[in-house]
Amino acid sequence: MLTIYHNPRCSKSRQTLSLIEENNQDVTVIEYLKAPLSKEEINCLLKALSVTPIEMMRTKETEFKEQNLKNADDETLINAMVNTPKLMERPIVVKNDKAIIGRPPENVLSLF
Repeated sequence: MLTIYHNPRCSKSRQTLSLIEENNQDVTVIEYLKAPLSKEEINCLLKALSVTPIEMMRTKETEFKEQNLKNADDETLINAMVNTPKLMERPIVVKNDKAIIGRPPENVLSLF
């Protein structure tokens, strides 16, 4: 079973979800903008992705600049993703204890 942290307005997220469905994978869709993640959930994703908080963020978003996050510490970055879910990279697909960022969408194929 796969879980996708999905934003339906994002073309890469839609393409990734399509790839999952085309490959007949069972998937749970979590629209993280409607159901924001907790600090614990973000920490679990960071561990599954094996990335730092900045690597899981959309650094070109206006909110990133407005919140002056460029040189922020990890704790501040995680809190920013909790409080401003739009800052989280998308889509993120999880299977068991492994996760990938679907950029490009074909990255998800490694989980099948």
